[in-house]
Amino acid sequence: MLERRDPALLPAREQARRIRAGALSAADLLRACLARVERHNAELNAVVTLNPAAEVEAAAVDASLGAGEDPGPLAGLVVGIKDVTETAGLRTTYGSPLFADHVPGEDALVVRRLREAGAVILGKTNTPEFAAGGNTWNEVFGVTRNPWNPALSAGGSTGGGAVALATGMISLAQGTDLGGSLRIPASFCGIAGLRPTPGLVPTVPAAYLWDDLQATGLMARDPEDVAFGLRAISGPDPASPVCAPEPRWAEPGAADLAGARWAWCGDVARIGIDGGVEAACREALASLRSAGARVDEVDLDLSWAWDAFLALRGHWFVSHFEAELHRVDAFGPNVSANLRSGLALTPAELGAAENARRRVREALLVLLERYDALLTPCMAIPPFPAKQNYPETVGGRPMETYVDWIAPTFLLSMPGLPVACVPAGLDAAGLPVGLQVVGPPRGEGQALAIGSAIGRARPVGPPPMVADD
Repeated sequence: MLERRDPALLPAREQARRIRAGALSAADLLRACLARVERHNAELNAVVTLNPAAEVEAAAVDASLGAGEDPGPLAGLVVGIKDVTETAGLRTTYGSPLFADHVPGEDALVVRRLREAGAVILGKTNTPEFAAGGNTWNEVFGVTRNPWNPALSAGGSTGGGAVALATGMISLAQGTDLGGSLRIPASFCGIAGLRPTPGLVPTVPAAYLWDDLQATGLMARDPEDVAFGLRAISGPDPASPVCAPEPRWAEPGAADLAGARWAWCGDVARIGIDGGVEAACREALASLRSAGARVDEVDLDLSWAWDAFLALRGHWFVSHFEAELHRVDAFGPNVSANLRSGLALTPAELGAAENARRRVREALLVLLERYDALLTPCMAIPPFPAKQNYPETVGGRPMETYVDWIAPTFLLSMPGLPVACVPAGLDAAGLPVGLQVVGPPRGEGQALAIGSAIGRARPVGPPPMVADD
């Protein structure tokens, strides 16, 4: 099998097991990942800055293991850090020409925890400017392309991390998710992503320290790897006032399909859905039902909360960029539009948005009293052309802003529940289609276990360019 030939394509937990057993060195895994960067990155543009100390970090892991020490649960795993997350001594541009030469003096908390767990930092992965966008491109590094079809979008905003995972450049991808940034690229690239409960991995440093809308998390090639990595970096920190309790982790592996009770809604945002995406999802549901799961179709309309999310997002941008408001026009179109939107908000609009957010959570909690999880398509459309900022229409409906088309993910960001995205199969064009799995409060492990069951029922395999290597 392909995985046996190249250790870079093994599941992260198997890579870690082999490194601990002495069957694979951290240095050899890093070399295998760098070989894949050399092979695919020029075309796909996933990794934008390599860590010059990566080889030293891998050698330190091997030396620690050789001395009988424990470098940590992620010993030797190769990790990509989203280029909006600070890395000490390693360029962090935020995808913005205004910060093209910025080198932070300290690691973000999540990077520090990854290092303390024994991970090796390969480098930084591409993102839209300040993660504002569902397609990964910026004026510093250009466009990131989909490994299933390089003419198409990889999604965003953690698009570079998703592409690097799908092609074996890294073991795990760190990222952030405000409106879908760990789920959209997972769907477009055929991998797994999880938006965890905000604060499960505290986001510090941050100008907006009380931010409970964005979440820091991971993507991986399968849901079990997401759980494996997330366990090592979760937990409160005194520097952050936004901290989630430890999740109720399910046992490693997939959920039992027999007797499972899941709700299904094909269009929570009421924007329509592409026929090929819907067909792939329906085929997945049929497979799950055949394996013994009960999947009931429910009518869940969250479109009424659309404007509330946009208000919360505008407030989020103003809170993060308060020190930069004197140069709103210096940012790219996505960031500047969000800042202007936020600056125009009234206190009454913000109050209404927060109350709408509460009602979304209440509606989902009522639903999750009857079901183990909610399943819904991650994206209403397949990947679109890579050089297009956002699709012009979805289901024939015009998209007025760059965030309208990601309503199926951003509406499910509002309630603060864990949401996984896992592949549900391929459409007629051979492109991956992702399903969102919304779990109960603190139910990260449950959402990922259900995602594993879906993945086993509907495996998609690697992109053709990887399968042909």
